[in-house]
Amino acid sequence: MHYLYGSKPKAARKLVATFDSEQQLQAYVVWATLGTNPDGTKKFEQGSALASYHGWEKSATPLTADDSAEIVHNPSPSML
Repeated sequence: MHYLYGSKPKAARKLVATFDSEQQLQAYVVWATLGTNPDGTKKFEQGSALASYHGWEKSATPLTADDSAEIVHNPSPSML
């Protein structure tokens, strides 16, 4: 499983989605990312798992104690 984390300045990263493959995760992030702000933070598609965050991080192993059963698995643009 591959883990997608959202991040905000001065806040701990938070697990926002899991994916079966790294390719699915990467494709989702490309779709969800609308652009980069002048300060380096990202702007994400409303309705995406990253919508309220300013950045993202991926991992093949859990980085936090967040419960992966409580977040969306394999989200896609068609889920909006």
